[in-house]
Amino acid sequence: MSRQRINTICVQGGYRPGNGEPRQVPIIQSTTFKYDTSEDMGKLFDLEAAGYFYSRLQNPTCDHVAAKIAQLEGGSAGMLTSSGQAANFFALFNICETGSHIVASSTIYGGTFNLISVTMAKMGIDVTFVSPTASEEELDAAFRENTRAMFGETIANPALTVLDIEKFARVAHRHGVPLIVDNTFPTPVNCRPIEWGADIVTHSTTKYMDGHGSAVGGAIVDSGNFDWMVHADKYPGLTTPDESYHGIVYAEKFGQGGAFITKATSQLMRDFGCVQSPQSAFLLNLGLESLHVRMPRHCETALAVAKFLAAHPKVESVTYPHLPGDASYDLAMKYMPDGGCGVVSFVVSGGRSAAESFMKKLKTAAIETHVADARTCCLNPATSTHRQMNEEQLAAAGIPAGMVRLSCGLEDREDLIEDLEQALA
Repeated sequence: MSRQRINTICVQGGYRPGNGEPRQVPIIQSTTFKYDTSEDMGKLFDLEAAGYFYSRLQNPTCDHVAAKIAQLEGGSAGMLTSSGQAANFFALFNICETGSHIVASSTIYGGTFNLISVTMAKMGIDVTFVSPTASEEELDAAFRENTRAMFGETIANPALTVLDIEKFARVAHRHGVPLIVDNTFPTPVNCRPIEWGADIVTHSTTKYMDGHGSAVGGAIVDSGNFDWMVHADKYPGLTTPDESYHGIVYAEKFGQGGAFITKATSQLMRDFGCVQSPQSAFLLNLGLESLHVRMPRHCETALAVAKFLAAHPKVESVTYPHLPGDASYDLAMKYMPDGGCGVVSFVVSGGRSAAESFMKKLKTAAIETHVADARTCCLNPATSTHRQMNEEQLAAAGIPAGMVRLSCGLEDREDLIEDLEQALA
């Protein structure tokens, strides 16, 4: 049988029950697992055998769902985390340490911006932010001898700029570092960054993958394409003995396709404990089973809404990558021709106060600190998700003070447009 198509993977990927076993992914709601001898358990602690001993590190339910997401992205291995923020932190910190440097797109989500620029800076990890539209020469100039990763978002939240994945991957590889891409907004239904050169893919599974606002979570997928041993001097954590596991060298023992996720699980999950619960993983899997059905509806509605807003006299500007004339339109057609996401960003005439007044008048769309689920919601990023940024940083991130981020749900598009119309009026 040829490689399964993405619709089938959404429904059946990651878990194949045996004779008489549960058809649905079972919830293994247990913190611990029993073994007959200490020797059996010791092999697990030494990473000499596969299995489970404590759900802070790994759990069967979580592993089944992680395997599905890895299959959807076309990667070699995957893991779940407690949130998308944890996924991005793990993906970066797994290959960075005090004295390292990161090159990141300036238009990334505010929480991730703060994670890299403030929290990781306290750990001695520096960052240079670059425009997603920068030339290769400008990107090259941002790299240093101690650069260990390049980071961006497929579709930036909420600026909605589309990352030129091939260009960023080409530059990252020229400097011998992996490209990490947060693919939350388009999901692998609409874009698979690994096929365009990305090495590590992250997700906030809280968003479209869950799709119903029921469980916070994150995921990391390794492409298995980056050769850590070729760049051994840059990544000693993967290429030299780990004394906390009796001298294991991850890149040697688990190979190019397994080293990154194994290290992130056995080291970072062990020490930070940012684990996704089995119950949350179960709910996530229910969302994944309909992801391929929901994403086209989100995208079709968002495009209709974007066209309506673009023609409205009280709207200064509209950003939606698949709207003809958008600055990211050509890249959107290249990387995700069938659609991107259901999020539309627009600026209401009158600035921040006008945006806040407009949102108060909405009846179907709710003001929420959330995005990308079945119910339409909105917020003003400058006063919420990106509140920690100063005016200069907001400008660099492409976020005007009067911007409204509207996440189009699965309601009837005409009802949404009528709601927007009356609120603008």
